[in-house]
Amino acid sequence: MGTLTGFDTVGGDYTTHSDSARGRLRHDVVERRLRAELPAGSARVLDVGCGNGEMTLRLAAVGHRVTGGGPSARMLAAAADRLAARPELAERVRLVDADLESLPLEGERFDAVCCHGVLMYLNESDAAVGRLAEAVAPGGLLNVLAKNHRAIGVRECLTGGHEAARQLIESEADTSVGNLGRETHGDDPGVLDRLVAEHGLSPLPAAALELELAASWWSPYRGRGHLVHTPARRPERSRP
Repeated sequence: MGTLTGFDTVGGDYTTHSDSARGRLRHDVVERRLRAELPAGSARVLDVGCGNGEMTLRLAAVGHRVTGGGPSARMLAAAADRLAARPELAERVRLVDADLESLPLEGERFDAVCCHGVLMYLNESDAAVGRLAEAVAPGGLLNVLAKNHRAIGVRECLTGGHEAARQLIESEADTSVGNLGRETHGDDPGVLDRLVAEHGLSPLPAAALELELAASWWSPYRGRGHLVHTPARRPERSRP
């Protein structure tokens, strides 16, 4: 699976990207889809790789109890500063200095487990998906946002790096440098669906009407998007 290191130096880049129009759109689309799948009231949510607390605070603001974990002390400090500015959320947020491997879960299960923009920085995704799935309670949701390997080279092309894009596309690369200046790997949407199914979760169908939501779900648009969004649900325990 691998560990996440070196993120103390990219906190500023993450904030800049997160606050950009593209970053805000990503957060808005993922939040809307995620909230549609969460139970009404106060759900228990684990946000793995919470960064500066963007999604953690969004979910806490609508009433959920959120544990945010991340491997960067500086980014967690930024999340803590943002939380301190919103004292009404303090009782609903717990911040933990840990990555996916070291999270002190101790058998704890959550109504929703979020992992957004993390798998791309790991060596591979299989073990990570298994670790995430372990933390999903019966009837709970696993929500993964990963880099789409089918779209490697598209970002470089759109930003004017045509030679880099050509080399990536022609070499059929499955890694490229991401927005934070670090090498990231891409995942296949179909493989992610298979992985969550192997761990007892069912990939969820799309129910989106607006353009951005529809484009993030249906082929060929989903297959060409820079990121792939894979929510899945663990069935409730069978009743006698």
